[in-house]
Amino acid sequence: MIKIATWNVNSIKARLPNALAWLESAAPDVVLLQETKCLEENFPDMEIGDLGYNTAVVGQKSYNGVAILSKHPLTVEHRALPGDESDEQARYVEAIVECGERPVRVASIYLPNGNPTDTEKFPYKLGWMERLVDHAQGLMDLEECFVLGGDYNVCPTDADVYDPEGWRDDALCHPETRRRFRTLVNLGLTDAFRTLHPELHRYSFWDYQAGRWQKDEGLRIDHLLLSPQAADRLAEAEIDKAPRGRPKASDHTPVWCTLED
Repeated sequence: MIKIATWNVNSIKARLPNALAWLESAAPDVVLLQETKCLEENFPDMEIGDLGYNTAVVGQKSYNGVAILSKHPLTVEHRALPGDESDEQARYVEAIVECGERPVRVASIYLPNGNPTDTEKFPYKLGWMERLVDHAQGLMDLEECFVLGGDYNVCPTDADVYDPEGWRDDALCHPETRRRFRTLVNLGLTDAFRTLHPELHRYSFWDYQAGRWQKDEGLRIDHLLLSPQAADRLAEAEIDKAPRGRPKASDHTPVWCTLED
């Protein structure tokens, strides 16, 4: 069994005590981190390594940043999303995790937010999603076991947002955003959490403002998308709300799944 989690930590340095506590208690085999907000040389490799993790990090000062933590050996395949060599934002890292006889390809994804939608940020988001679809199609052609996990900044349906009408025009719920997300999933990918949890209004993000956490007014924007070969091995999937309730918490909480050997 291999346990794979995704978590937008909203600054690994600011949340390091919380991150280390969760890594020790939850003991995932692989963790896909987003919004680490630090350069690679400032990533806390030593502290995380003491818990038995190898790391692959793509950093950026103060913004963005992604990482893969693995208790198994890993080989980095991509340090940026293919398709635009001019894109310097640290939003994608992909690696192969050597876990026994059946390696798993994983990617940590921090998809652009896209707001405000009347600025260049929204076309950048949509273009990034189109590149992700193209790359995912290439991965599908390999017929491998892979997991594309991360903060997608997408509420796939109205069931994934506490106030659908109020968020109607937001980039996270915009029809064009959702259409591209459906195109991605329709390549043959499986949303691990939704497959095992048809119940509505389960969230992975709660804003710091207006008591959203206390009122459970959240969004489900953190997803683990599985290739058919990974979906065949899916055993469990869950949103772990406990870290969101800790002092100085990230506004996101971990989402995890397990794959059978």
